[in-house]
Amino acid sequence: MLNEFLNLNIFSFFMVFARIGTAVVFFPGFGSTYVSIRIRLVFGLALSFVLTPILFDFLPERPTSVAELFLMFIGEVVVGGFLASIARILVAILQITGTFVSLFASMANSLVQDPITEQQTSTISSFFGIVGLIAIFAADLHHLMIRSIVDGYELFVPGQPLLFGDFSMSIARRIADAFALGLQLAMPVAVVSLIYYIGLGILGRLMPQLPVFFFGLPFQLTVQIWIMSITVSGLMIVFLRQFSETYAPYLKTQ
Repeated sequence: MLNEFLNLNIFSFFMVFARIGTAVVFFPGFGSTYVSIRIRLVFGLALSFVLTPILFDFLPERPTSVAELFLMFIGEVVVGGFLASIARILVAILQITGTFVSLFASMANSLVQDPITEQQTSTISSFFGIVGLIAIFAADLHHLMIRSIVDGYELFVPGQPLLFGDFSMSIARRIADAFALGLQLAMPVAVVSLIYYIGLGILGRLMPQLPVFFFGLPFQLTVQIWIMSITVSGLMIVFLRQFSETYAPYLKTQ
């Protein structure tokens, strides 16, 4: 009896860990490269250990074959990756916004290694990404990511066939919305840039002897940095609202 009890609990624990561990690996902040792999592993194991008794009723019975067990674990990995990819796409909104702002502000050539997106990107994109990640944790919205895993057991029942079509449509919709919102958040800088370029073109026509490049570029950088400084708080509020609303359908209403 003890052997059956241990086998059942080990199976339940690793079923929960397959979904939670995958999500922890891909969640922004938790799964970034600057976080040690050991810390991520310990956090995933600890979270799975705590949640296994709570989620025990949602878990299927122990399979009778290795192939069935393998398919169950693959399904849990896919669901965990899907829930985590939503957060990744949402954080990418800030990178898109920063890319547009960099292009409009003539700072696209200023590149740094972004620890959030884990690739080389513009300084403005890296700044928005770091500020956005800090805002997520400061506003406790990282709890939504963890809650989406727990509440998602009612929506994505372990052992049931996966809705790959719905997953694909949802990811495609999130990516399209991310590009749209990223451009909308960059509109203040875009409008100022359009007015600036029109004014600079008129000034260049009226005063051909004016060194437009040496005169215009420092002024443009100063104005764009000032515009960004007075709008960044509003951009983050819109981003956090979008983050909360996107995860709302995957959370159980209280």
